[in-house]
Amino acid sequence: MDAQSRGRADEIDPADQWVLNPQTGDYELRLTQSGGDSYRTPSAPSPRGSGRRGAVRDDDGEGRSGARDGSGRGPAPRREVPGQRGRRPANGPRGPEGSGPEAGGRRKRKQKKGRRKKALIWTGGVMAFVLVALSIGAYALYQHFNSNLSTVDVGDVGNKNVTSEGPLNILIIGTDKRTGKGNEGYGDKGSTGHADTNILFHVSKDRTNATALSIPRDLITNIPDCTTKQPDGTDKVIPGTQDIRFNVSLGQDGRDPGCTMRTVEEITGLKVDHFMMVDFNAVKELSTAVGGVKVCLAHAVKDPKSHLDLPAGESTVQGEDALAFVRTRHSFGNESDLDRIKVQQQFIGSMIRQMKSDDTLTSPTKLYKLANVATSALTVDSAIGTGKKLVSLAKELSKVDTKNITFVTAPVIDNPAEKVHATVVLNPAKSDPLFAMMREDTSLTEVAAQKKAAKSKQDALLKGTKAAAADVRVDVLNGGDIPGAAQQTVTWLQNEQGVLKSTNKANAPEKISKTTLTYAPNQADQARALAAMMGLPGSALKQGTVDAEGLQAMVLTLGADFKGAGVPVTGPAKAPDGIQKASADKAECAK
Repeated sequence: MDAQSRGRADEIDPADQWVLNPQTGDYELRLTQSGGDSYRTPSAPSPRGSGRRGAVRDDDGEGRSGARDGSGRGPAPRREVPGQRGRRPANGPRGPEGSGPEAGGRRKRKQKKGRRKKALIWTGGVMAFVLVALSIGAYALYQHFNSNLSTVDVGDVGNKNVTSEGPLNILIIGTDKRTGKGNEGYGDKGSTGHADTNILFHVSKDRTNATALSIPRDLITNIPDCTTKQPDGTDKVIPGTQDIRFNVSLGQDGRDPGCTMRTVEEITGLKVDHFMMVDFNAVKELSTAVGGVKVCLAHAVKDPKSHLDLPAGESTVQGEDALAFVRTRHSFGNESDLDRIKVQQQFIGSMIRQMKSDDTLTSPTKLYKLANVATSALTVDSAIGTGKKLVSLAKELSKVDTKNITFVTAPVIDNPAEKVHATVVLNPAKSDPLFAMMREDTSLTEVAAQKKAAKSKQDALLKGTKAAAADVRVDVLNGGDIPGAAQQTVTWLQNEQGVLKSTNKANAPEKISKTTLTYAPNQADQARALAAMMGLPGSALKQGTVDAEGLQAMVLTLGADFKGAGVPVTGPAKAPDGIQKASADKAECAK
């Protein structure tokens, strides 16, 4: 006989079998009137208000017998679980409102309320159990994924919380390391792995858009000094190198991914927050985990060096074929690394579309397989080196609509120092404005209307009358990375702009990423004049609520975006013409 039928047989309402234990504050299940529990051994049913006999607790927690009659005589128990209420006979008389149990039943309204309350309590208990079970399962998964991950401590170069405000800059490094089954056959056996494929993924502050900047491995640049963590926990400074290929920023002379991150910062002026590194195995395993990646070829390809063998048109590649596709350099364009970058961007764009497809997102099996492979294939900085932190990062990245992800390659020209052009150098006429746009968090893609409206509102601050230079009064603080920037700016303002009432206030209390100009409402004309001189965007202007009094000056705090006196802080609103770019939302055929 089940619990419910036992309750009926004993004239006990099944809903009333959940009773409150006043010692714990919890409701507990009592299946029969005669069945004991750890808190009370109830006697036969008794009318309400009559004496009850049951077990009570000593201070040491052991049960003891006690009795109490209706007048309260006898040993008084400390607390006891309330007795179960009698069930009214089906055909018995119904007592008047306010009558006792002997009148034959309870008010119907109260009975329904009691049942509903206890049913909710029971449901809540089940839900709590389910949530605990899910939490344990999630914890086990996180622990499993944590054990998969490889991490590198890159010090303070990568320590930003992925959910904090502001743009996110993630450096994705693809190495040419040959470890793993079948990879030594590609040549360069025993390579330590260099920064072969490099993409700086810039996610906007409002998470509406992203720019994926490819940096050619053969770019001639300067690699700065970098501090690396040694196996024994000590720090070692790797000396920088001038005029050398970008790809040796990793692996060469003991350089770790932190060195590559610092090199990217030197090139672009963007603060790199984190890195993710993959090797040949990762390409093969990730492409397989998503069920293959769709690619398109304008013509058939059979490349003996990369082992790529595909027909013209659309194909789905995974494993070895996927690796061959991203490695081939002699199959498209002029067979340069720049043309290979285009192919890699097409492949990554297709993989992003596949990962964000309903087929992947709604399949627990695919999601688990993808997460398991990704954590096993990735090496990341220690600041994001747990499954939970990677999930948080993935959530931030997933907020960006695929149509608002733009792939772009750093604008370069052939290295004029070489007769045989095997390397390239930056083209400042195009790279400087492109990097400035990224620093200003300006999208290369059309995004939501509200963002444009916000920018228009900011730009409106720059419109209106401007004070004469001689009337501009400003205190300058250095919150950027250039030593002596505040004095440099004051000298420029006084000698070249005629702002004689400018004062060097030395270093700001803390570093800031963006230059700001704080001013009072009655200093708006001064703020517009200074913004025009320095090329400040409307977003840099911060108006207070109280008018300035007497000789109070505005406060200009130089940020990491400040590149020198006389260099406009604001970036261009439009990308320079002629740069190579593509959308992650559109499939293109490699030519």
